[in-house]
This record gives sequence, structure tokens and C-alpha cells, in this order.
Amino acid sequence: MDIFKLNIDRKKYFIVTYRLGATTNLKEAAWQLAIGQSVGNPNVRNQWETDELFDNHSCIILDTKENLIQHKEGIVKIAFPVINIDFATDGIAHMLVNIMGGQMDIECITKCQVLDIEFPPSVEKHFLGPKFGIKGIREFTGVKNKPLLGSIVKPKTGIDAQTLLQMVKELVEGGVNFIKEDEILSNPSFCSIEERAPLIMDYLKDKNVIYSVSIHSDPHHILDRVKLVHKLGGNSVHVNFWCGLGIYKSIRELDLPLFIHFQKSGDKILTNRNHDYYIEWKVISKLAGMMGVDFIHAGMIGGYYKWDEDEVLGSMKELYKYDVMPALSCGFHPGLTNFVTKKVGKDFMANVGGAIHGHPNGTLAGAQAMRQSLDKKYKDEYFKAIDVWGKIS
Repeated sequence: MDIFKLNIDRKKYFIVTYRLGATTNLKEAAWQLAIGQSVGNPNVRNQWETDELFDNHSCIILDTKENLIQHKEGIVKIAFPVINIDFATDGIAHMLVNIMGGQMDIECITKCQVLDIEFPPSVEKHFLGPKFGIKGIREFTGVKNKPLLGSIVKPKTGIDAQTLLQMVKELVEGGVNFIKEDEILSNPSFCSIEERAPLIMDYLKDKNVIYSVSIHSDPHHILDRVKLVHKLGGNSVHVNFWCGLGIYKSIRELDLPLFIHFQKSGDKILTNRNHDYYIEWKVISKLAGMMGVDFIHAGMIGGYYKWDEDEVLGSMKELYKYDVMPALSCGFHPGLTNFVTKKVGKDFMANVGGAIHGHPNGTLAGAQAMRQSLDKKYKDEYFKAIDVWGKIS
């Protein structure tokens, strides 16, 4: 049973690019991964494993034994049979079990990093993609040919619904296009979704502002909360990475008129490049686009959290393929606007928390300062912000 091949029918497989490390050699590591993550035990064959079963259901290693046996670390492409997964109902969760599961317990594999995934059309057809995307977001907000301005509710939690409403009013007056509740807020008794969402949406009913309600919970509650936000007049939901990657597909398949925001806090447990076992953030971004999110926190360039620039740009490249709006956040301030737009262009949202609410003259002035930086119409609020945060050109 030869599973080392250079040519396959790519319509029948999705292909995962790994960086593998081995105690022995890459031939052994690739074999252990390919067999262990498809038909069975890498080291034991049994009476039920027919040639036909191997032909239809075993992974294929897209390389030669002679090449792989010479190396202990390097790039290996593994082709996974599409037939092994019902993408319509197994979705992202089962796919991840296949590509990043039992090999992490195999002794000879010392490193397993997912760098890319290529899907055939037969897989992608099971994913709806964004309902709105960049085009729909720009149509709703009326913002053309420049970045959007977003903001984040701060303090993250502890405020009541009336205080939240006053904050929203100042943000909107200051010129924001999008407001996201922080992921730390969900459905506390002192500021429940049922209390705050109708209050905010009644104020926003004649305004072209997207308000993303934080609905974090376990899966069955999340879907109920998506329906609740829609019933209460909401126009967006905010769902964090920890709620499970597959949940975005489930929300999108409800097909409600809600912008879906993917918030990444916590993803480094899965995407940290310093780990021996991780999945590239651009791969998660690709999956998010397929599943149908409209916004995603893509990272930040020049902020207080130091992502690798190529990591952020790689994520954005994947997101644009699916028309997903990247949100850049974690240290964005008015003095960074020109620097960031030179790097990435205009199709992104500056999502700003601290530099808006922490402005010397308060939230309204902070929103105005960011608006002025994006519109290149500088006034006192902008210059006061520059005095605090400086400017990078």
C-alpha cells in the first residue's frame, strides 16, 4: 500500500501543508500522521483494512520516500480524502479533528504546524461565506474609499444599560461606524442582552451604525441568543474564538440579517508561532471567511501587541478572498492611521478602544480624533490625541 505519490485527483482531496519535525525522519513522521489520521494505527495492520479501503480512505503523502527520509524537519503536504468528512454537517470541527488530532500524541513527531489548507470546490460549496462582507458593510454604513471607524465598549464590564447607552451616543456623535461590546461582557444580570439591546437599537434605528452584541456562551445558548438579538432589533453579533470555530458556520446558516463579528482573543493557544504545534492564523482566517463571518479581528500593525507583520498581512489576504472586513485593533490610535493605511490600504476597520475612551477630553473627543485622522481633517481633538500617543508616519 503505497501512500507516497506526487500526482492525485485533487477533486477528491483537500491538501494540508505541514511543517513537521521528527525524532527519526520525515518519511516516518509523515507516514504516522497520514495513516494515524485516516485509516488506523500507523504501526499495526488488521484484517479489515482492505486494499479498496486504503485506496478510498487513506491520506496520501505528496512526496517521495527518498526525499523525506533524508530530513528530520521540513515541509510536507498531506492529502486528506474528502469522502472521510461530511462537510455539510461535520463541518469545521470534524475537519480539525482530522488534520490536527492524534498526531500530537505520536512519539516520533516532535513538531506539527499547519501552514495552509487547500480545498476543492466540492468542499467549499458547503460553506455560505459572508452574508454581507465588505461590500454589504460599506453599503450599510455609507463609508466609501476609506477605512471604517469602529470602537469597543470600555469599561469591558460593570456598567449598566443606561450608562452604556450614553457611551454609545457619544461614540456615534463622534463619528464611529461600528461599535462592538467587549468579549468580557455577555449576559450579566446587571446589563442583560434583553435590557441593553433594545435600548441601544432604538437609539440607532435611524442611523447607519453597526452595533455588535456580545453573546458568548455554549453552542445551544449562542444560537438562541443570535435569534434573540434579531428579535430585539439588533444588526450584529459578536462571537469570540473560545465559543468554538464551527459556531460561525451554524450562525451563518440561520441566514438572519445580522453582521457576524469574529473576535480572536484567546486564539494564541492555537496559533502561536512559538509553539511546536499550532495552526497558522491565516488558515483560521480562511476558515472564518468560508464559514461566513463579515468582520474579524485580524490583528494589529504598530499597536501594543506585536504580531508578526506577515502574519497579519497573510490573514488579510485570505480574508479579502471571501470579502471579509479585517478589523485592526489592540493599540490603534490617531497617530497610527497614516502608517497603517500605507501598509494595508483602505479596506479595513480601525477598531479603537483605549485611544477613544482614554482621550484627555473624553469619549466624544476621542471618537472625533480618530474620525479626523481617517478623514485627514485635523482639529484640536486630533492634536490632543497626538500629544498623548504620538505619531508614526
